[in-house]
Amino acid sequence: MPTVLHLDPDLLVVDKPAGLLSVPARGADRQDCLAARVQALHPDALIVHRLDAATSGLVLFARGLEMLRRMSLAFEQRMVGKEYLAVVQGHLAHDAGEIDLPLGEDAAHRPRQVIDPLHGRRSLTRYRVLARVGKGAEARTRVALKPVTGRAHQLRVHLQALGHPILGDPLYAPPDQAAHFARMHLHATRIAFIHPRTRIPLTFESPVPF
Repeated sequence: MPTVLHLDPDLLVVDKPAGLLSVPARGADRQDCLAARVQALHPDALIVHRLDAATSGLVLFARGLEMLRRMSLAFEQRMVGKEYLAVVQGHLAHDAGEIDLPLGEDAAHRPRQVIDPLHGRRSLTRYRVLARVGKGAEARTRVALKPVTGRAHQLRVHLQALGHPILGDPLYAPPDQAAHFARMHLHATRIAFIHPRTRIPLTFESPVPF
């Protein structure tokens, strides 16, 4: 069972391990997922947002349809703050900035996403460098990421587009680099929101496992 950071009559916040699906996928061998594990103990728990299987970190569940509606609306209105931490290849040139590049589906290579200036949906990521280490082929940047929009694979594609793929990314990093790491170095480390019933601001954090 994933670690539960918060449990009340309305909400759960859980810490998803890397490699676990958020929801079931096609195929009998892909039914094990975070939602199923949480619902085994809390049948009324409904997942509000998802993380890619390769991403670890905080996921919010609502208990019942009314709480799901309220929290889904909070996400749509960008009233939920999320922060991720990643380690990427190379040294980012700027200490902070925005990546404002539209994303669309790569129809020939699903589930990949691509930068699509003509038909893509606006996608905005803010970043802040935490540390730069190493030189040459071993250069790395540890970076905090705040997705303003919530597109599929947004952080992964935006960093790749800057020329700094996330270490271990099985879709967007060079294959030899991705194979060198046991997991993708992307973690949902913080989530903040106002409780839909009590109206109390809540913030939860998860330590970065890499």
